[in-house]
Amino acid sequence: MATLFDSRDASDIVRLIDEYPLAWVVSAGPAGFAATPLPLVADTDSSGNLASLVGHFALSNPHVAILREIPRAAILFTGPHGYISPEGISQPGWAPTWNYAVAHCEVDIELRPEMNDEALERLVSKMEAGRREPWTIARMGPRYAQMVRRIIAFRAHVRSVRGRFKLGQDESRQTFMEVLAGVRDPALARWMRDFNPGRETP
Repeated sequence: MATLFDSRDASDIVRLIDEYPLAWVVSAGPAGFAATPLPLVADTDSSGNLASLVGHFALSNPHVAILREIPRAAILFTGPHGYISPEGISQPGWAPTWNYAVAHCEVDIELRPEMNDEALERLVSKMEAGRREPWTIARMGPRYAQMVRRIIAFRAHVRSVRGRFKLGQDESRQTFMEVLAGVRDPALARWMRDFNPGRETP
């Protein structure tokens, strides 16, 4: 059942991943849970829906062995977030809360060592985009050949995805404006404005 805080459409999820690519990859094996923070790049289908995520592990990471045996995982993205204090809120009895944008993906992990070069190139190109002098892998010289042998790329095929965007949609217009005035993180304020169009005007 849809809720007030669900993503409005697939583009909200893709935007969250694009702006906040570092995610927790979480899975379980016979010995227990494994969790690894990794930057990921999103691929979409022809309709703009999230289809897969591309990244890489260090081969020395014990998480790789778990995924070889059980190639299922949850991938958790956290976007802008912050504590919202009652300070400055005129509504009586208003309690503190936390605003945030997050996404949870259930995936099948396909380890793809033949994609090592592609995965690294895509990640570097994404992260260096817009810089005055974008860094390239070619600048590593001979060291790259040594490094690339120590990783393993993967494609995470998305089985399901759910976003939760709690950004003040449940507040009255006056309370929303008061909350927004107290938000110190410009990124969180920007996302709050985007999810509450027109609510800053009288």
